[in-house]
Amino acid sequence: MDIQKKIVAERLYLILAALFVAALVTGNLIFQKFISWNPFGLYEFQLSAGILPYPVTFLVTDIISEVYGKKRAQRVVLAGLFASLFMLLIIVVSSLAPAAEWSPVSDVEFSKVFGFTFIAVAASMAAYLIAQLVDVQIFHFWKRVTKGKHLWFRNNASTFSSQFIDTFTVLFLLCSFGVIEWQFFGTLLLNGFLFKVMFAAIDTPVVYVVVYWMRRYFGLKGYGAEINF
Repeated sequence: MDIQKKIVAERLYLILAALFVAALVTGNLIFQKFISWNPFGLYEFQLSAGILPYPVTFLVTDIISEVYGKKRAQRVVLAGLFASLFMLLIIVVSSLAPAAEWSPVSDVEFSKVFGFTFIAVAASMAAYLIAQLVDVQIFHFWKRVTKGKHLWFRNNASTFSSQFIDTFTVLFLLCSFGVIEWQFFGTLLLNGFLFKVMFAAIDTPVVYVVVYWMRRYFGLKGYGAEINF
């Protein structure tokens, strides 16, 4: 691979990593709003708004795993962890600083929106680390078994498994700490998992198109061919 393509590869990696981190941090910030969504009148989803950007994280890790390899995907997962912890630190400091009298957002309102953020981020990070690492492991397990073929199967097998683990873990922890009442656990688990599965199926063509273009542009041929820089 020539120098110019290596530069492009590194820039694309940084863009994908930035998209991943932005989706993860945003999801942790908006989780306290719960929404009702009924697409085409077929099924009414009741779920946290924080779940909306989350499928993007699995889309990105699958693309990076396929093109850049397992280690690069794991680095992005860890980068997301550090970004979320930094976000949490900023929120804690902001909560401790008293609001000015003319502030449009009072201390009470700020606390109402971000009061459970520490618990939510802790729960999210525990679920996130487990789910993302499982996603990467399963993806590469099936990549070895299929000898680099059937990307659609690897993408969905890894995503379905890891997203169920993620949904179950974060809801279990949030209910255990009293952020969400246990009576909503079953509904939110089913709705959250179905939502993630639906978008995992939708993002499969996106993964195919992006991976096909990248492998062709960077001249990656054969099983196990990955970008190294």
